[in-house]
Amino acid sequence: MRAPALALALWAGLLLLCHLLWGWVPILDAANLAFHEAGHPVFGLVSARLAVYGGTLMQLAIPAACALQMQRQRMRVGAAACLIWFGESLLNVARYMADARAQALPLVGGGDADDAHDWAQILGRWGLLSWDAALAAGVRIAALTVMAWALWRAWRPAAETTGGRRAPRHGVQ
Repeated sequence: MRAPALALALWAGLLLLCHLLWGWVPILDAANLAFHEAGHPVFGLVSARLAVYGGTLMQLAIPAACALQMQRQRMRVGAAACLIWFGESLLNVARYMADARAQALPLVGGGDADDAHDWAQILGRWGLLSWDAALAAGVRIAALTVMAWALWRAWRPAAETTGGRRAPRHGVQ
C-alpha cells in the first residue's frame, strides 16, 4: 500500500511545483476552469445573485463529489487523489481571490470588465475587498492542509482507515 501513497505524494509535489513555477497546473486547471465556468449558469438557475458564487462552488464540488464517491466505495487511494485535486483547486481559487483588487489575471467570458472578476464582486458585496490577499492566504493554508491530510490518510495502513474491517478486494485501496 505504500507504493500508491508514494505515487500520490509525488503527484501532489508535482502539483505544488507547478503552482510555484507558473501559478497553475497545465491540463488539470483547464478542467477546473471548465467546471468553474459551467457553475455560473448552473447556480444562476437558482438565483441570479448566486451565479457569481457558482463558478467557485462548482470548481470545488466536482473533486469533492469524486472524493466522496471513492470513499463510499472504500477506495481510499482514489479518495485521497480526489482530495489532493480538491486542494489543488483551492490553490487555484486562492490565486483568483488574491487578484480581486488588482484584476491582473486574464479572464475568460468577456462581458463587462467591472462584472467579470468573480472575487472582486464577491468580496465587494461583503465589504471585504481590501482583505483579498489575507483571505487568499487562509485559503492556501486550507488547501495545503487538505492535501497533507489526504496524503496522511493514504499512507496509513488500511486497517486504520476501515475501522478494523477488511478492505474490499476490488480496486486499489
